[in-house]
Amino acid sequence: MNDISHKAQIKAALHGFTAGHFAENARHLFRVLGYASNRTLHIEPNTAEGFLARWQLHPEKALLPEWHTVDFLFQLTEKEITEGMPSGFELATHTTVDPAIYRSYLFLAVKLKGSTYSRTALASITREVNKVFAIPALLLFQHGQSLTFAIIHRRPSRRDGERDVLEKVSLIKDIDVVTPHRAHVEILADLSLGALHRAHGFTNFLELHQAWQKTLDSSVLNKRFFRELADWYFWAVENVTFPADAGEDVAVRNATCVIRLITRLIFVWFLKEKGLVPDALFDETEIKKLLTGRRDLPGAMPPHESTYYQAILQNLFFATLNQEMNTPAHPTRRKFRGDGRQHYNITSRYRYKRYFRDAEGALRLFESIPFLNGGLFECLDKPDAERPKRLLRVDGFSDREENPLHVPNELFFAAEQEVELNAVYGTKNRRYTVRGILNILNRYKFTMAENTPIEAEVALDPELLGRVFENLLAAYNPETGTTARKQTGSFYTPREIVNYMVDASLMAYLKSALRLNRYEGGGRTHRFGRSPAAPARLYR
Repeated sequence: MNDISHKAQIKAALHGFTAGHFAENARHLFRVLGYASNRTLHIEPNTAEGFLARWQLHPEKALLPEWHTVDFLFQLTEKEITEGMPSGFELATHTTVDPAIYRSYLFLAVKLKGSTYSRTALASITREVNKVFAIPALLLFQHGQSLTFAIIHRRPSRRDGERDVLEKVSLIKDIDVVTPHRAHVEILADLSLGALHRAHGFTNFLELHQAWQKTLDSSVLNKRFFRELADWYFWAVENVTFPADAGEDVAVRNATCVIRLITRLIFVWFLKEKGLVPDALFDETEIKKLLTGRRDLPGAMPPHESTYYQAILQNLFFATLNQEMNTPAHPTRRKFRGDGRQHYNITSRYRYKRYFRDAEGALRLFESIPFLNGGLFECLDKPDAERPKRLLRVDGFSDREENPLHVPNELFFAAEQEVELNAVYGTKNRRYTVRGILNILNRYKFTMAENTPIEAEVALDPELLGRVFENLLAAYNPETGTTARKQTGSFYTPREIVNYMVDASLMAYLKSALRLNRYEGGGRTHRFGRSPAAPARLYR
């Protein structure tokens, strides 16, 4: 089966959840992904009460009142894995019992009563269910017209070899079964049994579990995204033109302006994911309906012209996000600049009216977008302090014919193509492929909630902006990356380091506070204040 047909089958299986029996739909989806087994048991009734009759859960932490149904789908063992793989595939045999080697995996499906649940709520259910079982359990939730996959990271306890430590919960969250996001289909395809074996070559269940974890690791996702973005960046800086006032050195000028463009665009993408910016502004089909093309080519958006960046993105950045919304009291805050010198250098007015088929109609796409009172979308075109009658053009937000600004449409919409980047990376005879940045962004799911050490959504979160800025800044200067960062004084502290610093500070404080409490109280104390009657529930 080729990759395209497999993804089509995944989409069809997802759409099946719009009707029919939840447990059967879930088993069918897992069969499409390569996971199937006849090893199952029936929970009667298949409700929270039926589950509690067999296994004990913490009702509040497991959100039991929210459970509509719960089904034990199947237990996957080495036998089913071997049968599901190509002929000749065998899992490694083990002559000794290793507590780190899992020999099976459980698949459960929970249908919830509500339509929307937080990442923390779903992670809490997953953690509580996994406390019940000595082997890992993957949970598939359905809530409204969305699905969420949840997998918990487990490792053998260093204190008790018969128990596991339950660590971070990874979630593929809010998969729309009617119109699934392309990124969700891609992730599920990557999680299919055949794809995992091609990528990781697992030989036992522990390695299969680790392959799942690697595929769902948000840091791996970030690295893959940044590799694509970096290739696009090096392609873009060779194909753009920005005003000379943006910097004397052309290479540095293009680099800084493209980094600024990327930062603005990714920030807007997060707004789009929140429904604050219309999808139509990034849809090539819809954009072609809006624009005429600079040379008046009907229905076209020529790849080597700059109409999309100027008419759509610059107007979005400077005349929308940097301008207060229209109100009944102020109905013309957001409008096109007047003719002649009216609104000269007032960069909060729309420009490039001639590029639109229906300029006033196009404004309706922008009217509901919120005003952001910040500096990211402030146009950098401004009067020259030394020569007040002269304007410094940095962003080049200008209707003037001599405006040199040029950011080709193909940088946003191009299909995958091969480009020469060996000189940039110091490689030889390596093939590099790039695609338009909007096509790159559409391949990933974005979330507004930052991941934490105990729960992580398989999506790009707002921390990405800092990582992108930090890494691209290293390429901003012809000198070394370290020098470039030192010159700007810009450093980004990764989440892992922040978490470590916070944990270390809290531990130091608690040790000091508890030691002081022990001496001052004179009574019996327990490590970190835990009573012997209330043992930790972290280990199984």
